[in-house]
Amino acid sequence: MNADNKILSRDELRRRVEKWRHAGERVTLANGNFDLLHVGHVRYLRGAKALGGKLLVAINSDESVRALKGEGRPVMPENERAEIVAALGDVDAVVIFPELDVRAIIREIRPDVQAKGTDYTAESVPERDVVAEYGGRVEIVGDPKDHSTSEILRSRLSPRKS
Repeated sequence: MNADNKILSRDELRRRVEKWRHAGERVTLANGNFDLLHVGHVRYLRGAKALGGKLLVAINSDESVRALKGEGRPVMPENERAEIVAALGDVDAVVIFPELDVRAIIREIRPDVQAKGTDYTAESVPERDVVAEYGGRVEIVGDPKDHSTSEILRSRLSPRKS
C-alpha cells in the first residue's frame, strides 16, 4: 500500500519534512479529496510541483469527505485515493488527514507554499491566515475549475437525452 514509501503517517510526515529541510528543500502543500482522479487534479498537482521543492499532498479521510460532500462520498476509499495520488510523478509524499481543513497540518509542517486550486483566490483560501502567521505564502495553481468529481458523478448518473 505504501506506493514507494510516499504514503506517510503524520509522525512520518514530520520526520520527512525535517529531512527535506535539512537538505535545503522547500516544501509545497496541496490538499483535497481526490475522490475520482481527473485531469483537473493532475493539472493542479503539476502546477503545485512547478512552484518548486518537494510536493506534499494531504488527502481528506473518508469521514471528512463525507462531512464535506455528503452521503455516498467518497466513491473510493482513502487508502486507494492515497495510493493513486502517490503514484503520480509530481508527488513526493501523501498524508491522509481527518480534519475538515488542513490548518493542523500547516501548523505541524509549516510549508513554504500552500498551493490551492483555481476555485479559490489568494484572499479566499480558508487557511491563508495560518500560512501568513509564519511567513509562508499561498499560490493559486492549475487550470480553471471546469472539472470536479461532483460534476462527473452528476453527468454520469443523470439520464442522457437522445
